[in-house]
Amino acid sequence: MGTHGPIPKRSEERRRRNKEEGPGLVKAPSGPPADVPDLPEPDALWHPIATDWYLSLRDSGQAAFYQPSDWAMARYAAELMSRGLQSDRPPNGQYVAALNSVMASLLTTEGDRRRARIELERKPAVAAVPASVTAIADYRSSIGG
Repeated sequence: MGTHGPIPKRSEERRRRNKEEGPGLVKAPSGPPADVPDLPEPDALWHPIATDWYLSLRDSGQAAFYQPSDWAMARYAAELMSRGLQSDRPPNGQYVAALNSVMASLLTTEGDRRRARIELERKPAVAAVPASVTAIADYRSSIGG
């Protein structure tokens, strides 16, 4: 996994560009990778939240880095999650910590990916066209201003 401590900022948010220690930053496109292997379908008995989480991994950019053992770990995590969500007892701290650890090792959150020096490239935002001055003047005149 990555480093401990606070989550590093995204590369475009950093002001200082000091020489980094350790491995370099890896950028990958967000969205589903082109070469996801044929994966087993989620278990029909899983809780819907566990099913959604497992299926979301297929469409996530970090899936490009997954090996077959990572997909097996994802199925294990989904099974753990499902059992905990379907249990009559509330989850205890150890269970939640263990599940979070498994999910972190799969780089499922942006913080986990940043600590591992992996950034998924975000899709560029659509630039908004500013309203023209005449449109604002027309609006003011229509409300009596």
